[in-house]
Amino acid sequence: MDRSRKKVDLGSQIQIKFITKQEIYAVPEFPFAVDSKIQCENLNKLVNELLKDKLSDDNGVVKKVDFDFLVNGELLRTPLDIHLSHKNVSSESNVVVEYMEATPSPEPMDCLIHDDWVSAIHSMGPWIITGCYDNSIHIWTNKGKHKTGISGHTGPVKAVQWISVSNDSATFVSGSQDQSIRVWDWDIKKGTTNCLQIGRGHERSVECISVSPDSTRFATGGWDTMLKIWSSDPNYEPADKPAKKLKSETKIMPPIMTLKGHKENISSVQFINNSDLITASWDHTIKHWDGEIGGIKTEIVGNKSFFNHDYSDLNGSVITCSSDRHIRLYDLRSKEGSLVKGTYSSHTQWVTTVRWSKSEEYQFVSGGYDNQMKLWDTRSPKVPLFELTGHEEKVMCSDWSNQKLILSGGADNTVRIFKNKNVKTD
Repeated sequence: MDRSRKKVDLGSQIQIKFITKQEIYAVPEFPFAVDSKIQCENLNKLVNELLKDKLSDDNGVVKKVDFDFLVNGELLRTPLDIHLSHKNVSSESNVVVEYMEATPSPEPMDCLIHDDWVSAIHSMGPWIITGCYDNSIHIWTNKGKHKTGISGHTGPVKAVQWISVSNDSATFVSGSQDQSIRVWDWDIKKGTTNCLQIGRGHERSVECISVSPDSTRFATGGWDTMLKIWSSDPNYEPADKPAKKLKSETKIMPPIMTLKGHKENISSVQFINNSDLITASWDHTIKHWDGEIGGIKTEIVGNKSFFNHDYSDLNGSVITCSSDRHIRLYDLRSKEGSLVKGTYSSHTQWVTTVRWSKSEEYQFVSGGYDNQMKLWDTRSPKVPLFELTGHEEKVMCSDWSNQKLILSGGADNTVRIFKNKNVKTD
């Protein structure tokens, strides 16, 4: 018998050793004998007891800290013996248990009421922009106050994104089922909006938009399977084809380039730097593009239609959601082994939107047809950290650009705002 792979003897004791990267919570690194069935609650009590002196104030009042525990790369969500058995880990040597302060539960903050389905959302600075199925665009403050409603599109607005925001003005771009892209200017002081440019070129609905990090370009994708890259400069004119103007003096802009490669709807697009983009499609592929010279750098092939994706600068990974209830994590930097590095299963219906945290490399949110938003840690594949309830119909879009706010829009005509209490403040 290979004793090194011996299953945990249920009901026995296990030697564990605590470690942490948070120095203020460090405890002595000698082994402790604990019941093999110990769970997070009792591990929390043990660590808090070991830290009692450190956590006491001048009046002797002991602060209680809630910790999470990481064993063999996965957060502990079951009794320790079951966790070790599932990970095929020996119980005969010391089990290293890493602990860290647990993520606090996000707090429901506001509900923004719209007149129709909310299909697009983006936050920048103090402002939130939303797009709706009644062809309208709306601007809100982060506090939930409605600033203005904007008309112009003749079909549902499927994508919106800020280009720039200053104290006095802002620019943003929108895409619609009416096959057009519009670049807008908002005079914050006067409260007026003006359509600077209308992009023509897509032959079917525009489903997604991404603005480059330097805000000089943006990309669009949609049901015509084409990826198009545009200039956000209102004065841009291609050398061979001067831009036309409508009677209203709104300029008709052509794309800088059109990239072919997908065979079905491009459901999401994202600049990952100023030159490279990633797209996800209903044709079961994720493509990594060179947006300077055109062309595909790499491709990931899945077995389902991709509905949405998000790339993280912090960990170099892409999370995706598809026409099933699973979320999958792909490592673009991986040179060997399976490209799927993790599968996250808790939604009961299709998942439609995913967004990484911009500050916590392991955290992301998801939303789906089961009316649920969920906050995840990649080290806990079976159980989300929290369920962010509130939507009464399917979730259609989400945004976590502002780390303080988790936003979601749905078919219940609302935007739900949750305050992220895990933000480090100066």
